[in-house]
This record gives sequence, C-alpha cells and structure tokens, in this order.
Amino acid sequence: MGQTSTEPVTDTPMGSQIRKHEGGEEQAVPAIAPLATVAGMDVSSHQGNVDWKSWYNQGMRFAYVKATESTSYKNPYFAQQYNGSYNVGMIRGAYHFALPDRSSGAAQANYFVDNGGGWSKDGKTLPGALDMEYNPYGSTCYGKSKSQMTAWIKDFSDTYHSRTGRWPVIYTSTSWWNQCVDGDFSSTNPLWVARYASTVGQLPYNWGIWTIWQYTSSPIDKNTFNGAYDRLQALANG
Repeated sequence: MGQTSTEPVTDTPMGSQIRKHEGGEEQAVPAIAPLATVAGMDVSSHQGNVDWKSWYNQGMRFAYVKATESTSYKNPYFAQQYNGSYNVGMIRGAYHFALPDRSSGAAQANYFVDNGGGWSKDGKTLPGALDMEYNPYGSTCYGKSKSQMTAWIKDFSDTYHSRTGRWPVIYTSTSWWNQCVDGDFSSTNPLWVARYASTVGQLPYNWGIWTIWQYTSSPIDKNTFNGAYDRLQALANG
C-alpha cells in the first residue's frame, strides 16, 4: 500500500479534480440520446446557501449535496442544502468524497451515513453517492494498486448497503476509473459518470448504461438522469 497523504483535508467539490486533470468543453445543453431525461445538479459548501427555488424554477428536479470527505470533513452548509432542495420539491441525495489512503472503506461509509448520508424510503431521497476521482492531495490512485482500490470501494459499498439497504451510486470518470480500478460494480451500483463534452462517451469498465451524467461544471455542476421522472422516483424508492 502506498504512503498516506498527510495534507489536511479541506473541501474538494465533486468533479473538481476531473476538470483539473481531464479538461473538456463546458456544455450548455448536452446531446442526449434518450428521449426521457430529468435535469439535476450537485452542490458542496462552495455554493454556500443555495437559492433552491430559483434552481427549481429553472427546471432542476434532483440534487446531490456533499455531506462528507474522508472521516474528518462535514459540509457546514449541508442542512440548508439537503433540506432546502427537499423543501422546494426536488428529489435529493448526499455524496461522500472518498480519500482511500486515509482510512478504510467501511470507516468512511460509516462516517458518511452518520453525518447525513443515510437513506429513507420517503420517495424523495436518493441512495448516497460515492465520489471516486483523482486525489486532490497526492498521487492519482491514492497509492493503491487496482486490486487494492477495488477492495476499498467494495468495503465502502458493502458497508453502506449493510447500513441502509441500498447500494451507493458510484460517481467517477472513465479515465480515472480505468487507471485505478479493476473491479466490476455494474451489477450492483448505479453509475454517475462525469464527462464535460457533448456526449457521454465510453463508460467505465463493464457498465453498459449510465444512470446520471454530469456534463458541465459551469456555472454550477449540472447533471441529467437517464430516464423519465418516474424512473428517478423508482431509484429513490429502491
């Protein structure tokens, strides 16, 4: 196993390291093949108090909110963002930014669930999402081999499932995943893929379909759900 980074955890927004390493052109409206899609967004503390009504009026119907990073960071705006999106009528979920060199997958899954990342079958809560991307504090794959990274993700995913009854959505980019992971999660975990281009492109190993696509980070992270609104509700309900 590689050396653990000692840099302090600050707050890494979803996709920031993918944008840094992979670039891409921002898309106002993505070119989407499926006829039925749902517009959504994701936020972290970098957005502060979000004007949820304004975003709802612009067509956003789901949101993911950063809850935690590693086992030492909690989003101070989480309550305003998570409850606020729910209160305007969005279906919402929480996400965890993984730092696999800091602690076990189980430890980070438990920290996530204990600090906002749980799930309830209320029809408005999506399963938690695991944000797997380039290391903001050190080596790309966090000093882990592909098999070690696969084991870490499985540890997180299995622990989250045992705590909530749901498999976490996995957020990643195809480039990072294929560099750092050799396992197959396609039969259990919905895929949330990041690619800032007009098309979603190649998917990570063995996923045949994407569930959510993050297609731009300007002026805010925007996503599209692959299906009609009733399918989004089905994902929320499990």
